[in-house]
Amino acid sequence: MNILFVCSRNEWRSPTAETIYKNHEFINAKSAGTSPSARIKINQKHIDWTEIIFVMEKKHRQLIVQKFGDSIDEQKIIVLDIPDDYQYMDEELIEELRAKVAPYL
Repeated sequence: MNILFVCSRNEWRSPTAETIYKNHEFINAKSAGTSPSARIKINQKHIDWTEIIFVMEKKHRQLIVQKFGDSIDEQKIIVLDIPDDYQYMDEELIEELRAKVAPYL
């Protein structure tokens, strides 16, 4: 299963999620950001590659739908409601990601 994690700048939340899921037996994970200043910016190749997109906030979902329009199935975008309050690989962030992503895998 190909999954994409998206936050704003692709610095802390989505890279943490990618790191904890990238070596999973049945999952291929990538991460990207919606901001013009993102480390890795979300693009059409990400959309075409992924089966499920996990976004950290509602605004990320809105930006993806706005940017990719008809090429995106809105039902495969899951909003995790994880605020930008964490550093990369923060233990609380890891726990929250695992708890919120698990029901979809």
